[in-house]
Amino acid sequence: MIKIPQFEFERRIERVQAELERSGIDALLVYGDEYRKENLRYVCNFWPIFERAACFISRTGKPILAGAPEGEIYAREMSAWSDVRNVKEFACVSVPEEIDYPLASFSSFAEILGEVLNGGKKLAIVGLWDIPAPIMERIRNAVKNIEITDGSAIINDLRIIKTPAEIACLREAGRQACVGYEALLKTAVPGNTEVMAAGAAEGAARMAGAEDINFTVFGSGKRAATVIGRATNKVIEDGDMVMAALAVQYQGYVETVEYPFVAGKPRDGQKRFLNALFEAAEVQQGYLRAGVVAGDMVRAVRRVFKKHGLSEYDVYPPMHGIGLAEAESPYPDENATYKLQAGMCVNSDISLFGHPDGSNRIEEGFVITDKTPESLTPMIRELVLTSAQTAIG
Repeated sequence: MIKIPQFEFERRIERVQAELERSGIDALLVYGDEYRKENLRYVCNFWPIFERAACFISRTGKPILAGAPEGEIYAREMSAWSDVRNVKEFACVSVPEEIDYPLASFSSFAEILGEVLNGGKKLAIVGLWDIPAPIMERIRNAVKNIEITDGSAIINDLRIIKTPAEIACLREAGRQACVGYEALLKTAVPGNTEVMAAGAAEGAARMAGAEDINFTVFGSGKRAATVIGRATNKVIEDGDMVMAALAVQYQGYVETVEYPFVAGKPRDGQKRFLNALFEAAEVQQGYLRAGVVAGDMVRAVRRVFKKHGLSEYDVYPPMHGIGLAEAESPYPDENATYKLQAGMCVNSDISLFGHPDGSNRIEEGFVITDKTPESLTPMIRELVLTSAQTAIG
């Protein structure tokens, strides 16, 4: 089974602890919940469902994972670390009634922070923007004179270059996403609904081994302009532009695929619109390699759109990083001066929205190398390349 091995989690913690020592920080708290799971999963492999959770990392020793009682067995099953505790503040449901857990044992923030700070006062937190204010207030009050800083850079810097195991997980997520998208292409035809096509894609990806579908974006006809709309019961009609993205998660790692197409017979204007997207995607290929200034890649894509008179429909940068989040660093705009590095994993995001002939985007996954980018989504790569070469005649 493709997965992140235990020794890699241990190496991640060692690197975090080295940074804590270097920067004079006594401990790190990494917060996570159902919606902001990526950093928590990076340090301990736990993926909350209803509950909130946090991993507490001291300068030395093993981390402590704290969650809520309903997820305790699940946390012990998943976590890379054996010290799993419950805190009442991370209870998994927000209701006015106080929920009783008669068989659960609880620790307090004061107890856990006392252990990991080991007499110190400097706590860095990853997830300051995500922690609910009442919980944040209890963390502040748990230790007298505690000094809290933003620790997000510690994890962000570690996550940007992927290891071989991480790339293998992304490659498997990409395979599953392609299986799902193949089913979508077969089902997104005139007479079927958007929901039917989305369901076919999600079901096929799950059957291929996906642990989660982060989202399915879907819009047909005028709804293609929704940018990130959800599938509805709208019936797909002949000549509808179809904008559909499928984000598949495997072992925490997320790959999104999207191929722009027309259901039924495309009009001439739609052909020209799609050809511009395919041309931009192929131009981008020459810039997806180590040593290229990220902003140069963005400008190259935008030159294609400008040549075709489409600049006003270019709504955001044409690439972003991928990993434990569907979109993460690097996320360059045309002013970015940093260089792409080998081991970065990225998704193209070649997009045009609001044009009279339609709206759509291309999303493919790649590993940045010293030479040609390695495709993580070969089926989509083949479709895009073939469409660019044949120019949708």
